[in-house]
Amino acid sequence: MTGAGALDRPTFGHPNGLFVLFFAELWERFSYYGMRALLVFYMLKGFLGYGDTQAYAVYGAYTALVYMTPFFGGWIADNVLGQRRAVVLGGLLMAAGHLMMTVQHRLGFYTALGLLICGNGFFKPNISTVVGTLYPEGPSKRSAGFTIFYMGVNLGAAMSPLLCGYIGETYGWHYGFGLATIGMLSGIAMFVAPVRLTQILIMATAVVSATGLVVFRPDNPFSAGFNALIALSLVTAAVVSWVALGRGGLPATAGQPRQPERMKRPVLPGLTLEKAIYAGALIAVPAFALLVSGGSPLLTGGAPIQLVSSEVIAGMQRSSSAATRILATVLGEVSRPAGLVLLVAGLGAYLWVAVESFKLDKIRRERMFVVLILTFLSMLFWAFFEQAGSSINNFTDRNVHRTKTREVVTRDMVGRTLRLQPTQLQLGYVHDGRPFTMTVLDSLRAANEVTPGFEIDWKVEPGQVGMGIAQRRDETPASTYQAVNPAYILLFGLVFTILWGWLASKRRDPGPPFKFSLGLLQLGLGFGALWWGAQHADGRGMVALSWLFLGYLLHTTGELCLSPVGLSMVTELSPRRLVSTIMGTWFLATAFAQYLAAIISQFTGVGGENGGSGVIPVPGETVHVYGDVFGNIAIAGLISAGVSFMLVPVLGRWMHRDYTEPGDATR
Repeated sequence: MTGAGALDRPTFGHPNGLFVLFFAELWERFSYYGMRALLVFYMLKGFLGYGDTQAYAVYGAYTALVYMTPFFGGWIADNVLGQRRAVVLGGLLMAAGHLMMTVQHRLGFYTALGLLICGNGFFKPNISTVVGTLYPEGPSKRSAGFTIFYMGVNLGAAMSPLLCGYIGETYGWHYGFGLATIGMLSGIAMFVAPVRLTQILIMATAVVSATGLVVFRPDNPFSAGFNALIALSLVTAAVVSWVALGRGGLPATAGQPRQPERMKRPVLPGLTLEKAIYAGALIAVPAFALLVSGGSPLLTGGAPIQLVSSEVIAGMQRSSSAATRILATVLGEVSRPAGLVLLVAGLGAYLWVAVESFKLDKIRRERMFVVLILTFLSMLFWAFFEQAGSSINNFTDRNVHRTKTREVVTRDMVGRTLRLQPTQLQLGYVHDGRPFTMTVLDSLRAANEVTPGFEIDWKVEPGQVGMGIAQRRDETPASTYQAVNPAYILLFGLVFTILWGWLASKRRDPGPPFKFSLGLLQLGLGFGALWWGAQHADGRGMVALSWLFLGYLLHTTGELCLSPVGLSMVTELSPRRLVSTIMGTWFLATAFAQYLAAIISQFTGVGGENGGSGVIPVPGETVHVYGDVFGNIAIAGLISAGVSFMLVPVLGRWMHRDYTEPGDATR
């Protein structure tokens, strides 16, 4: 999509092409986070029937590979395709992956993950790089642009659990994944369409989605207000983008290959380098499917392949030594195919970047050292933060009180048989002579999927006085709380943008190293809030929703200190010829973080193993399993923040913020 006036008549001081990228990324994130909100629950409660440990392992392998592939996608875009073609290729692969998720078959499931992994590698680093190319004004303006772009990321991430998550958990998994498919196709269409058509697409999808947010929601005041806020934000963003695109669009030169003739270079007779890349992407899909499944689950449905035998690992896990048990979990993950590939790719990439860094002159070398050190700190941050899609998601499902109570059982109801809609308010009580657990509730809902408001007979026993009663629509699905973090970013993102801009105008900008340290500090405090909530759970083991909101708030303010600042830092400090590759390295570090996050989450595992035959215990037995792990993460986060603060003076000197790379007009 082109627009001659894109850089001549900016909107709110920003190039108009930013608003195209804002919505393209918004819908890509809608699809990705819609998938993420449902993925663990789908593996636990859907046709696969996995237990906690196996679901966490697949989730970790998937998210790790999703963040590993941008290193290679960035390199290919830098050297051959250019960012524009890479974004389109990645988006189409991801749309196919989301569509494949609607097929309830093991092969279809892992093929879908393979498509998503490969597609993300082309899409993710390159759209961020295109944002950086729009800003020749300097690091301050670029940081503000990335924060606005990051708000688009999080508007999409906030919408997706509210629509994909709610509809998927309430009406059927395939409907949720189908919405993710539509979102991805919408983003790609906006990226490639002419300006006028892009305006229409932006406005139409915003209005339809806003209507869906108002109509499809739980029946409680919080959801009504929350969904309305997101809907209003979406429509407002669409109106602003409509106005901006009336002044121009994405420049035709943005994201084009640096050497177009290289794409036409023959590899084999009749096969150019460009076509070879497209063919290679398709060949990579089944390879990624094998990696994320661990081999055997895709081919035979058996246990994953491991270099270290499962018998050895099981023996280590029975040890009385906590260190041995931790080592067993780490070995079990690292010895799987995805772990080995990630390790080899990571070591190779970091060795290559280190060698390239030492080829640079002193100033650019020191700037690269800053990038690498802050990338490592980012890895620590995301290893803890990304519990959101796994252990925190299950904690919310099993131990957070998220249902509006309509009435309570009174003494005169004892001995009577009530007709009620089962909700989480019954968890922990006895029904038909056995504990009513999340496993029982999920089984009932799976058997009555076509009638979400079904009822069961419940004979009231003396110990059940005070038990809450509600309807299914009063219970907010756990997946929708994945929207809290991105919603906070929408609320506070502009505040942080203004704050950093004001500090920069006063020449008091603390710089990326200090902001990274603040991010780690707040992350640790956020997990401290979750630990505190678990320590103060009620008699059933249910935690007040306010502790979840406080934890997410601190995680979000920490994220706003680190993530958009980090993206801007990479484009600012990296040499021009390496910028997309270094952006890929940034996401590769996040891949390590995702895999580490999966290992950490396994210490909260309380479900069945390898097939899901186990039963989720009552909330009183799981709350401190989660709480203890969250407490340990809080301690680790605070220690990491302390070390990071100590490095601030050295990293600040190495940044050389007044340096301009020779021959680079974008610096």
